[in-house]
Amino acid sequence: MKKSRFTESQIIGILKEAESGVPVTELCRTHGFASRHNLFHFV
Repeated sequence: MKKSRFTESQIIGILKEAESGVPVTELCRTHGFASRHNLFHFV
């Protein structure tokens, strides 16, 4: 299994940002995701 680029606490923080209403495209840009698919991989 490939090691994640993000720690568990970072992933939780990103998901909380998404829950608070930050647009997904903004999260991708801020945290360096290539696409929305990568963000939804966490969920």
